[in-house]
Amino acid sequence: MEQRKDSRFPVGFRSSFSSANSMSGDGMLTELSIRGCRVRSLVEVNPGTVLQLRVHVSDRESPIVISHAIVRWYRDSSFGCEFVNLGAEEWARLRAVTTELEKEPYQKMQDDNEAA
Repeated sequence: MEQRKDSRFPVGFRSSFSSANSMSGDGMLTELSIRGCRVRSLVEVNPGTVLQLRVHVSDRESPIVISHAIVRWYRDSSFGCEFVNLGAEEWARLRAVTTELEKEPYQKMQDDNEAA
């Protein structure tokens, strides 16, 4: 079994996705890493499908768009994607989100308190 190189973080981000053959749907990202994610969705997606994936991290900003995500597996109303291609700005936004998720909870609370 292949070992993961990047940390995965539990999340609850809304998502939407579509493929070149007009398949589309909505889901909930339940895990996120810098190179991929797990999505819970009622839409069954076949492994090997190439998706455009939109991750809604916040209602206050536009979604992060992963232009080329390959579905690696599907089971129990969830699928796993590997991020293959995304623009420089989207990469920076994704990196910022995962960096924030890496922080210890007390650091996040301190940052939130300083912003208030």
